[in-house]
Amino acid sequence: MQYITKFFSGVALTGLLIFASCHSSRQAVEITQIKGTLIPVDSLLDARPDAQATALIAPYKAKIDSMMYAVVGESEITMPTGRPESLLSNLIADVLRESAVPVLGKPADMGLVNMGGLRSILSKGPITCGTIYEILPFENSLCVVSVKGTTLKELFAAIAAKKGEGVSGVKLTINQEGGLLNGTIGGKAVEDDKVYTVATIDYLADGNDGMAPLAQAIKRECPDKSILRDLFMDYVKQQTKAGKKITSGIEGRVVINN
Repeated sequence: MQYITKFFSGVALTGLLIFASCHSSRQAVEITQIKGTLIPVDSLLDARPDAQATALIAPYKAKIDSMMYAVVGESEITMPTGRPESLLSNLIADVLRESAVPVLGKPADMGLVNMGGLRSILSKGPITCGTIYEILPFENSLCVVSVKGTTLKELFAAIAAKKGEGVSGVKLTINQEGGLLNGTIGGKAVEDDKVYTVATIDYLADGNDGMAPLAQAIKRECPDKSILRDLFMDYVKQQTKAGKKITSGIEGRVVINN
């Protein structure tokens, strides 16, 4: 009896050939030998494409390419991502904050996106659908949460501990050790008993990626069909329709004191 199992692992394809034998009427299986080989998965494979497989996927690839390579806007500058503050994280956090308007009737007090959720940079020049999928590949959706000022301060401390995340509507000053020195929202100090709104993604609203304070929200609204990628796509298209290029700026939203 032979079983052949293939495992995909990064850049290599591992093939295992397992030899097994059966004994007795109860068909017990005993593994007698295992052999393995590594098959590099690199550019050399492109030189030997499988004709049948290529023909099979060709019509699907053509349809997907026509959508993914469609230009939806233009970036005025190259926008990288990174802590404590970056052009791209500022832009996405702003989009999230403004996306709360249908829920609240106004922008949220704060926008928040994690740096880990932004998987590529936005390069200067044409923006395609594929570009946006590369930046936001996950199915994260908008969640607008309401928290008391005491919880917001805990959220600020959690962001400081990570040396910054993508924020909008707030300014944080932190030290080299990741401690919060000061935090304001809307240019004002946080009031402990006041309720503030934070527009973020469901992943963070659940308290993931170090954002545990968000799980203490006193209210949470996650509208249907509000995937962050789609919200950003709509923003780019709206700006383009208005004759504007996509841009961003560094504004001292998160500052690390030396």
